[in-house]
Amino acid sequence: MSVNVHASHTEKELDLSNAGRGVWLVKVPKYIANKWEKAPGNIEVGKLKITKHPGQKAEVSLKLSEAVLALKEPGEGEIPKQHRLDVTTVTRQMLGVFSHVAPTASSDAIIPETEKLFMEGRIVQKLECRPYADNCYMKLKLESIKRASVPQRQVQQLDRVVQNFKPVSDHKHNIEYAEKKKAEGKKMRDDKDAVLDMLFAAFEKHQYYNIRDLVKITRQPIVYLKEILNEVCNYNLKNPHRNMWELKPEYRHYKEDEKSVESTSKKGNDSEDD
Repeated sequence: MSVNVHASHTEKELDLSNAGRGVWLVKVPKYIANKWEKAPGNIEVGKLKITKHPGQKAEVSLKLSEAVLALKEPGEGEIPKQHRLDVTTVTRQMLGVFSHVAPTASSDAIIPETEKLFMEGRIVQKLECRPYADNCYMKLKLESIKRASVPQRQVQQLDRVVQNFKPVSDHKHNIEYAEKKKAEGKKMRDDKDAVLDMLFAAFEKHQYYNIRDLVKITRQPIVYLKEILNEVCNYNLKNPHRNMWELKPEYRHYKEDEKSVESTSKKGNDSEDD
């Protein structure tokens, strides 16, 4: 029996001949998985033992083979040989095991082979492999904790100058900022009357200024400048001149206004003469 599996890029056939077969899903510790990956395909990796007692749940155990235990790297310690398997029955899930066979590149068949997909069976039980807490396992766990506690980065003492790690006394942007600050000099408070003269001269040119422009014009500390501005200026909080300073009415003296007043006064005198 087979069905078509539709994918976004290709269409393959799924062989369901073994769909009714029950299989176990076994979770093993990492040290066992590493041994089994190194093992060649022609050796026995272990034996599974199922012990049944009347009226009790079956006991499942795993015993690793001597051939697998002998697959050790230099300096690698012993691993536990005996393990128990905790069994859980799968009832509310539909899980399956699938495999695929890729076509060989050197096939001389008239009709080219396609990738074959197989359902190997339906998972009916989950088993978790657990070691017994003996001296061998405790030693293995201790070594694992020691390896995990070793920091990935360590301090290394250098016996010569290495250009890649040579520190700099100061960074370029810090040097440029210090030179600019030194060139401009520290802003000193001028006499209040001198500051007022600069402000009145500026407000003869424009009616409104923001604080940044007034700091540039007077070159005074901003706190000191605001103290003087509060005496002779109003701070606008509404549009269209929001956040800008304007002279108080009693200090305003604009040349354009003077011309306008003189022109109005002259016309009034003419009308009286008429």
